[in-house]
Amino acid sequence: MENEKWKMESEKLNVFEYLNKKPLFYKKIDLQRMPKAYNLIKNRLNIPPVIHIIGTNGKGSTGRFLAHTLLKRGYTVGHYTSPHILKFNERIWINGEDIDDEKLEIIHQKLQKLLPTEISNSLSYFEYTTLLAALAFEGIDFVILEAGLGGEFDATNVFDKKITLITTIDYDHQNFLGEMIEEIATTKLNAIQKEVIIGKQIRKFQVPSSKFQVNLIDFAKKLKPNAKIYNYLDFFEQKEIEDLKKNFKFAPFLFDNYLLAMSFLKKENINFSIKDIDDLKLKGRFEEIEKDLWIDVGHNPLAAREIAKALSKKVNLVYNTYADKDYEEILKILKPKINKLYLIDVENPRIEKKENIKKIAKKLEIAVEDFRKIKKPLLVFGSFSVVEEFLRRFSG
Repeated sequence: MENEKWKMESEKLNVFEYLNKKPLFYKKIDLQRMPKAYNLIKNRLNIPPVIHIIGTNGKGSTGRFLAHTLLKRGYTVGHYTSPHILKFNERIWINGEDIDDEKLEIIHQKLQKLLPTEISNSLSYFEYTTLLAALAFEGIDFVILEAGLGGEFDATNVFDKKITLITTIDYDHQNFLGEMIEEIATTKLNAIQKEVIIGKQIRKFQVPSSKFQVNLIDFAKKLKPNAKIYNYLDFFEQKEIEDLKKNFKFAPFLFDNYLLAMSFLKKENINFSIKDIDDLKLKGRFEEIEKDLWIDVGHNPLAAREIAKALSKKVNLVYNTYADKDYEEILKILKPKINKLYLIDVENPRIEKKENIKKIAKKLEIAVEDFRKIKKPLLVFGSFSVVEEFLRRFSG
């Protein structure tokens, strides 16, 4: 009876109302749901094999560096990224612009007609929006899809791939991907089809049935012996890297993501210039939105380490975190750069209780209080949700 009611209601909802009815997170994921839906409509989709980006951190910036540069070089480009900061439309970027409400509604109605109602209603928020993106990108030269979680079982993994780009792999989402770094890497690498370019890595990986640890390239060769595997640095001369770095205007920790993106262009013999990204804005990637006020959507120890290196001065930290994140380790990493910790309220079922964060802050001897007003220099960090909440208050 409940399913019948949802079926009748869903047919009357616009795209935003429909998405708001879908849960963002599941404790258990049905791994057959997305492939089943995709197989029903794949012959009706008109997109090229995708550039698939997987990894722990840096997927969004890598994808945008690549998309923006391809656009500058005269190609049509679609980039699907997640999550968004302020508005859903940010997730579907087409030729330099976020998708508008009108086109989003058109493709929503089209997808509703292509899929049986019970199938479309069963899809998760991310699964459904991935198919929306595929419809939005029809007829485009290059389609860049960023995995949401993992790789092998991610909704974006159902599509044929031109190539896979792998950003830094580190610990995150262990409750879904496994506690061991090898488990996390395996789940991600299993998304590789034919070719892969591997970006900067910081970990070694234990090879099964061996006492030796190897780099990710050798680990990938063991796991995917039939794939063509490239190191992103092999596409560049050292002098070229140095010249690019001199003119790179973004935070230093984003430079290797830029090189990874450009390694694809090198492989495809597509020319580029560092000036192609002069007018690019990377929202929420150590972005200085005004003097001495930075926002960053990072949320794990890997991001915290890079932020700590990038900060040239101590800051007040506006922070909150999901309960499943290693926030003690994050605060420990950031402590040398924190004047005071300010906890911002975020309405989200995954957010940790402030009392628990305060206990850890006091244990680490970090001064902490609730966030009420801006005190520069200020860094906002902790997740997309934290940055979103801050910007809503700040811009209001």
